[in-house]
Amino acid sequence: MPIASSPRLRPRAESPLAPGERTDGEIIRDCQAGDESAFAELVERFHGRAYWVAYGLLSDQEEAKDVTQDAFLRVYRALDRFDFNQNFYTWLYRIVVNLSIDRIRKVSKARSVALDDVGEPPADGELGSAPDGGLEQRETAREVRAVLQRLPEKYRTVMALRELNGLSCKEIAGIVGSSHATVRWRLHMARKYFKEEWERRESRSDRREFDDEL
Repeated sequence: MPIASSPRLRPRAESPLAPGERTDGEIIRDCQAGDESAFAELVERFHGRAYWVAYGLLSDQEEAKDVTQDAFLRVYRALDRFDFNQNFYTWLYRIVVNLSIDRIRKVSKARSVALDDVGEPPADGELGSAPDGGLEQRETAREVRAVLQRLPEKYRTVMALRELNGLSCKEIAGIVGSSHATVRWRLHMARKYFKEEWERRESRSDRREFDDEL
């Protein structure tokens, strides 16, 4: 079962600029000059992508919304110190990932997570109409996320960023603060663990269906 079977959950890290469209750096410089409308433009450009990064890790709509809001608040407070030698989205995604991991750790300490109750993918109200067979696709996505939640944190993070958000290993390395080789190794192990867990899940499902037929 390839986890990348939900393409609508995979925003691109950056898109080609349209003619006349400003670069991230130009917008940030206007923000630093006190132009609040420039910051609103920055939020509009990256809000959806940041949300999907958070959702890929948290599998909960409300938690992902809260993390995204917190991330942009931190960006706003620190934007005057932005390092123009790095990509803005790398910096933003790093903040989102760190906040998401903090949430995961707090939840793990506070209560035992019921993996079968992970959040459903959001309704397509903001993304357009659902494709044909949407119910089955949403159920598959729910099962994928349930399995993903079983992975150790460091493997879950790189797999969510790669398979659900479509980021390259090089981009992920910058976000999580690891080397490219380390990210590739973690991704390899994450896929291995995911495959093993998915097969165990299918085996349990097959046994339940067999028992129901008896």
